[in-house]
Amino acid sequence: MKLLSKVSVLKNVAIAAVGLFVFGSACAAIGNAGDIDPAVQQLIGSDTESLQVQQKVNWQSGTYGQLISPDSPLIDEIRPFGSQLFDGGFRGLRADGLNSDYRIAPGDQVVLRIWGAIEMEKVLPVDARGNVFIPSIGPVTVQGLNNKAFDNRIRSAVRSVYPENVHVYTQVQGVQPVAVFVTGYVVRPGRYAGTPSDSVIYYLDQAGGIDDNLGSYRVINVLRNGKVIESIDLYDFLLQGAMSRPQFRDGDTLVVAERAASVIVSGDVERSYRYELAKNERVGSELIRLSRMKAGVSHVLLRGDRDGGPLTGYFSLQEFNSQPLQDGDEILLSADKRYDTIVVEVEGSYYGPSRYSLPRDVMLQDFLDAIAVPQHITDTSSISMRRESVAMRQKASLEESLKRLESTYLGASSSTPQEASIRVQEAELINKFIARASKAEPNGRLVVATHDHIANIRLQDGDVITIPEKSDSLLISGEVLVPQSVVFETGKSVRDYIDGAGGFSQHADKSKVLIVRQNGEVRDADDVALKAGDEILVLPEVPTKNLQLATSISQILYQIAIATKVVTDL
Repeated sequence: MKLLSKVSVLKNVAIAAVGLFVFGSACAAIGNAGDIDPAVQQLIGSDTESLQVQQKVNWQSGTYGQLISPDSPLIDEIRPFGSQLFDGGFRGLRADGLNSDYRIAPGDQVVLRIWGAIEMEKVLPVDARGNVFIPSIGPVTVQGLNNKAFDNRIRSAVRSVYPENVHVYTQVQGVQPVAVFVTGYVVRPGRYAGTPSDSVIYYLDQAGGIDDNLGSYRVINVLRNGKVIESIDLYDFLLQGAMSRPQFRDGDTLVVAERAASVIVSGDVERSYRYELAKNERVGSELIRLSRMKAGVSHVLLRGDRDGGPLTGYFSLQEFNSQPLQDGDEILLSADKRYDTIVVEVEGSYYGPSRYSLPRDVMLQDFLDAIAVPQHITDTSSISMRRESVAMRQKASLEESLKRLESTYLGASSSTPQEASIRVQEAELINKFIARASKAEPNGRLVVATHDHIANIRLQDGDVITIPEKSDSLLISGEVLVPQSVVFETGKSVRDYIDGAGGFSQHADKSKVLIVRQNGEVRDADDVALKAGDEILVLPEVPTKNLQLATSISQILYQIAIATKVVTDL
């Protein structure tokens, strides 16, 4: 391999040429993919990627879209878009009716102040005919006027009688309360009090909100004398903040229509909702406009019923824009794009950037051949890799071992009081051990360098390649009195280093000492010669006389040590 034999030449390789070199050499190296050590082959498996794909795809359904995640909400639990409006406190926010757009109605009271040639201060009611009566002036019609028009009308009436040296001030002091009927598909139909300026949402909230199963958020009619004077779409308010503000009169009726076609949207969205579509909006592009997709969504899975039978389709986002929709359709948005490149991270002793964008089929050796390293300080024989899929498999294997330990020993019965007492002690030990062991996070270390040979495996997105520096030290950790890092001395044995760290602790298992190499390889201390950069890891002894239990826990301890390079206390 070039990295091992031509380090000095690689030092002069231009980092900018990495991408071109890798593209040119990747295809030629694919034939070497099978040249992998058995240990490496066992760890990564040849079907890692296919296993990941099978977990996401339903190959038996006739469509190749991603399935709904187990964490997705159940269909029956998905609420209509807009239902969150009535989780707030609109019913407690009654308006005072005194706004610039308010139009005066019979029963309102207005303040009139006149000074100058004549002095007058009155609170005048608006009578049933829509007039206010001003002494010495007579009736003035003000019904239907807003504040500005009302002020102008009163000034004009006063100056028609007192044309000079007269000043006029007007104010709407209070509005007549109204009662509005709220009916249709609401939770509590009834007659509710408010002011003419209160919003539609205020009255709907008084009635308990719109029925989640039947009510429409897009067709809410305001009836006056049996005629629709306004139709309100709450989606305008939810999406754009626009709200129609009719001025209510006593006896008006709010009618919530039955919900029209609705479509359930889930998958890669910020939140799953049931969206209601108007007649002229029943196409995919409108649904895309309404839903809040996560970044990277590329495909849509559509399930529904048509006259010809069940329909299932898997469309690109562009194809879905023109797809007609019907009531009851289920839409699953999916980030299902396969990129042509992967991103690989490099750490340790090398020249160049820390991340590289590479072709999906690039091989490890080809990539390493394009990385320049410092010639005299880099340990090219101890290269290792961290891979997310390996960490996931290590974690799953550890969890399975802990479940097996728990089910085997915690559920066992006892035949005598003495045995029961022992079982209690063992249960405490097991529970304590499981609690600590379950917190272990495997690092996903993949051993790719053994016996000065680097396996030529295909890189995956997210791989982290470690190129370590040569080390002059050795670490002693685990169950020793003084865990420490010391300078490596040729000829010293494992026991010599342990004695230098204060010897074994009282919890140490002297027969379980591991050597962890810089490349991630873990070996038994009796089966390897120490070298600089190694870590001596002393495992704890299981405090139980139950040989079967001790064996099970010891195996899990060994498993954790390999996956994390950390000893779990008992």
